[in-house]
Parts: sequence; structure tokens; C-alpha cells
Amino acid sequence: MIRLAQPAELPYLQEIEVASGEPFRDAGLPEIADDAPMSLEDLADHEVWVAIGAEGVPVAFIAVGDVDGATHIHQVSVHPSSARRGIGAALIEHVARTGRAVTLTTFRDVPWNAPYYERLGFRVVTDVSPGLAGIIREEASRGLDPATRVAMVLLPAQVGA
Repeated sequence: MIRLAQPAELPYLQEIEVASGEPFRDAGLPEIADDAPMSLEDLADHEVWVAIGAEGVPVAFIAVGDVDGATHIHQVSVHPSSARRGIGAALIEHVARTGRAVTLTTFRDVPWNAPYYERLGFRVVTDVSPGLAGIIREEASRGLDPATRVAMVLLPAQVGA
């Protein structure tokens, strides 16, 4: 089941994000695994959807907002114990149902990043919008090498394709 996050669940979503960052350690990106999760304030400022697991608690979430008229994915995290079950894809499909383009920024060469999103129908953006350019600059200011990053878009016609 996918539903809007409850305010009381936001701290738990931070735990999901931290746990989902651990595989970056094995990918040679320990700084990503050690990065702080989205703040409670940032989570509260976004539209956050959760996937509910068998015990009735969130096992994954997606935080989105508007960037230049598109639905931008600021964060999507699946707890490792629920990974590889299509939950992340279901969350993305859920937010894509609005009929708007969906954008995100991600690592170009990490297998569960850009290559994964390409399998879901996302395409690399070569001419980034001002809002996406701002996100990329903000990421660079936090130490993310722009050469390792890519902006991607899922157009409405590509949803479920």
C-alpha cells in the first residue's frame, strides 16, 4: 500500500534513508553512506509518500516537489530488507500518475542509480532547466562531483512503457 506519510513517521523515514545509503559504502562512496538524511524540516516541506510493509510500517518513501513545472524526486529510499521487490519503482510510478514530467538527479555509474532509472524509462537530460541547474549546483556545494552526477527525466508518455 502507498499513502501519504504521517508526520509521526518522518523520523523513521530518516532511518530508512540511512539504511538505504549503506550499499554506497561497497560502491566506493562511503561519504554518501555517511551523509546525513533529509532533515525533518525538509521532509515536512515535501510531498512524501510511503510504501507500507507487512507489519503496517513504512519500508520505503519518496519525497517530491515541484521544480520548473515537473515533479522532482528529491529522495527515494527503500530499506535494504525490502529492496529488489519493485517498491521503489511502484513509488515512482505512483508520483508519475499526475501526467507531469518527473525529474531527478542521481549518480551516473552506480548500478542502482542512473542505470536503474533508465530501465524505468528515465532519460538523461542534456539541456537542464534553471531549477535542475540549481539543484546540481547545490549538490556540488555539498561535495558531490558534478562529473559523477546526471539529471534525468521521465516524460508522461514513458510512464509504464
